[in-house]
Amino acid sequence: MTDATRVAITGATGRMGEELLAEVTGRDDVEVALATSRTPADGPIEGVELADADDLPALLAERDVDVLIDFTVPEPCVGAVEAAAEAGVAAVVGTTGFDSTETAALRDASERTPLLKAANFARGVQALLQIVGEAAAAMEGYDAELIETHHNGKRDAPSGTAKAILRELEGARDGSEDDRVHGREGHAPREDGDVGVHAVRAGDITGIHEVLLAGNGEELRLTHRAEDRGVFAAGAVDAAVWLDGRDAGWYDFGDVLSGG
Repeated sequence: MTDATRVAITGATGRMGEELLAEVTGRDDVEVALATSRTPADGPIEGVELADADDLPALLAERDVDVLIDFTVPEPCVGAVEAAAEAGVAAVVGTTGFDSTETAALRDASERTPLLKAANFARGVQALLQIVGEAAAAMEGYDAELIETHHNGKRDAPSGTAKAILRELEGARDGSEDDRVHGREGHAPREDGDVGVHAVRAGDITGIHEVLLAGNGEELRLTHRAEDRGVFAAGAVDAAVWLDGRDAGWYDFGDVLSGG
């Protein structure tokens, strides 16, 4: 058996941070080298002592880390990835909501270290992304709507996954972001080529994405429903193990699933 991949997990007291710690501690091919948080914890999480997020740059080198995994928010994520690149540590990014400047900073980091960024680490979502463009192309001229639902703490809307789905739809229809109609209110008749986008935020819903294609007396609904955040954690850890030892560059979760 090869040596286990040593990971650093940021935002360890957050929703995904705790899921990642639980996933890693249950596997033999990966181990926690470091976990950080900006929020104090009452004690260890999954048996792992937490370090202060401000100490991340120094700790990445001291703890012999192979891969950083970040599911936080854009600004601290960029700082963590830049620290990882400086230390020669690969990075898996599940954070979404980056602006163009932050995305450019991630791209710059990927020139110095392997970086894998994905809006969603569920295998089912990757399958959805593969088929939604085919469905849209086969149903040319049909109306398209996207409805995405997340918990009430979700910060970005539409979600990163929704944006990835929209790009697949637009590519199949020769469309663009200009075709997106975010919600409807008042007198708002549908125009040819419109893609309706609806973001729902409520309760503790993990994530639901539904694509509706309707016309010609029929409708097709493609839906992915995540029942547990553990599916995202499992995918992200799979990505970290796959990324360990790769050349510097920009990767996505599809590369992991294709075995590239």
